[in-house]
Amino acid sequence: MRHLHGPRRQYAETDDVTVVTVVKDGRFFLDEFFAHYRSMGIRHFVFVDNGSSDGTIRRIQQEPGTVVLQSALPTAEFEPDFRRYAAERYCTGRWCLYADIDELFDFEGREDTGLNCLIRYMNTNGFTALAAQMLDLFPAVTLREASDWPFSKVLEDYRYFDLEAIETVPYHEHSHPLTAGFSYFLQHNSVPGEHIQFLFGGIRSKIFGEQCCLTKHPLVFLEPGVEAGVHPHCSARVRCADFTALLRHYKFCNSPIERDRQSVHDGTIPHGADKLRLAVLDQQDDLTLHTPLAQEYSGIEDLYDKGFLVRSQKFSAFSAVYAEV
Repeated sequence: MRHLHGPRRQYAETDDVTVVTVVKDGRFFLDEFFAHYRSMGIRHFVFVDNGSSDGTIRRIQQEPGTVVLQSALPTAEFEPDFRRYAAERYCTGRWCLYADIDELFDFEGREDTGLNCLIRYMNTNGFTALAAQMLDLFPAVTLREASDWPFSKVLEDYRYFDLEAIETVPYHEHSHPLTAGFSYFLQHNSVPGEHIQFLFGGIRSKIFGEQCCLTKHPLVFLEPGVEAGVHPHCSARVRCADFTALLRHYKFCNSPIERDRQSVHDGTIPHGADKLRLAVLDQQDDLTLHTPLAQEYSGIEDLYDKGFLVRSQKFSAFSAVYAEV
C-alpha cells in the first residue's frame, strides 16, 4: 500500500465521519459523489486506488480533505484488507462510512438534519454500526440507450426500482446458504430484535439470475474490539442501530456492458456475477430493466411503507426534535 496524496495519518475530529472508498477508474462518478457526501456534512475522504488510468487520482487531488492510498494487489482477493487498512489507519476512534463509488448513502432526515443528527442518535444509544439496503436504480429506456449518459443525468433519470425478486434472511440465521460466505462475521453482532434482515436478489436476480446480497453495514464506529470492513458487506463485533438506511446503487450506468466484459477479462469479481450479466446483455441488444412491475423512487418514506427499509419510531422522533432545535 502506497500513500499518494493527503495526510499520512488520522486527521478527522472526533465527531467527524470519514468516507472510505475502494476505487478503480471512477472518474465518471466523482463530481456528483463529492457533491452528495459534502451536502450531508462530510469533509474527509480516503480513497484506496487500485490502478486508475482515467484521471481519477487527479480529480480526487483537487478536493480538500482527501487522501489517496494505492495498491496494485487484486481487488478480488484483497478488497476487505483495503477497506480495513484504510479505516484503521484513518478512523480509529472515529466514524467510518464505507461507500462504493457508485453508491449514494441516504437516510431519514438527511436533507433536514444532515449527518450530525444521525451520529448524535448513534452515539446517544450506544450503536456502533448502521445497516443499509442497496436499491438498484435503472432508467425507463434500454441500458444501451443510457450507456453514455453523464452521471448527472443518471441521477435524474435512473428513477425506477423493482422489488419483485427479493429474498429475505434473518440476520442471525447462520445456516442459510445465502449468508454462508459471511455469517461467521455476524455471530457477535447485536441487532435490536430480529426485524433487521439480510436482503438478496432484486432486479439483478430477476433479469440475470444473480443472487446478490443487498445488505451492507456502511456506517461503523471503530471502537476497541470492532473489526471494520472484514467483508464487503459487514463488519464484526458491532451493535447495529434499530433501523436501516439506504444505498442508492447505480450499477447499470457508465457503459455497463463494456465494464462487465473488462471485469470478466481481468477476473476482478470472484463470484462471477459479471459473467451472468454479460451472458444476458450480449444476447439482448435492447435489454431494459423497466418492466410493468417497476416503481418510481420517491424517497425513504415510501421504502419504509414497502417494507424494504426498517423504520425506528425512536429515531423518527429524535430526528423531528433535532430539526426543531
